[in-house]
Amino acid sequence: MTPHEGSSHRLKIGLLTRDPDAWCSTQLRRAIRQRGLEPVTFGFADVVARVGADPKVTAWRREGGIDLIAEVPAIIVRPIGRGSLDETIFRLDILHRLERQGVKIFNPPSAIEKAVDKYYALTILEEKGIPVPRTIVAENAHRALDAFHELGDDVVVKPVFGSRGIGITRVSDPEIAQRIFRSLDFLHHVLYLQEFVRHGRKDIRALVIGDRVVAAMNRVARGWKTNVSQGAKPVPLKPDPELERLVVRAAKAIDCEIAGVDVMEGPNGRLINEINSQPGFRGLQSVTQIDIAGQIVDHAITRIRAR
Repeated sequence: MTPHEGSSHRLKIGLLTRDPDAWCSTQLRRAIRQRGLEPVTFGFADVVARVGADPKVTAWRREGGIDLIAEVPAIIVRPIGRGSLDETIFRLDILHRLERQGVKIFNPPSAIEKAVDKYYALTILEEKGIPVPRTIVAENAHRALDAFHELGDDVVVKPVFGSRGIGITRVSDPEIAQRIFRSLDFLHHVLYLQEFVRHGRKDIRALVIGDRVVAAMNRVARGWKTNVSQGAKPVPLKPDPELERLVVRAAKAIDCEIAGVDVMEGPNGRLINEINSQPGFRGLQSVTQIDIAGQIVDHAITRIRAR
């Protein structure tokens, strides 16, 4: 009998989420229960960590504390949320600690660290021979303006850390570019510039679980932003074998077991734009009959049993 098993308790699956009532979290809890398991829902604010004392990591809920290492063999991580540098480092430290103690984390904390940092992720993809958009990153407004011209005077400016299209802007006027770059420089932000790829107002989101694509869609927008959260319309897509191989390679390159891979189809072919290690799937679920939450939970169960 392992520390995670007991004769009088159901197997527990942790769900680490900011909002237990969010749509994706609700779907995951439902899928866990349907498989005869017990969801343990908590947020980082509920976690207490100890060194030199037991239990090492506890999650506090209404019914009391639960020893995550002894009682929860796997944890599915939803978006860890915004936080200070202290909070962000501590949250990842907790995930690393749990993983070292034998808890399966989906995705592994090292994969989350790679995916959340757009520059870091793109460098890894490029080094693995995976096509990505031309991107230039600097800390100096003057160097950023040089990069703006190098990228064809039409760029997308992004936060290095961010999701759902928030904080992203397209700039094609040198005067506006200069004002934006100087403002970001003054506020000590890194200047992350990416060439604007003419993608016909649509892109592809493919959901990779393990070694396969379980579902995919086109995201069709009225403007250049193709995030469903920004109003793009999800349209079902059956991926061709080449696309499947590309997105699975991309997910594996940064060690993601569950990944939302964003692909742009530009004049020079397909490019991996971003990889999301904690992807939302409401839009994708609306255009597929596959139970995405169920697939995620089944993957977690398979990995627990394989161990």
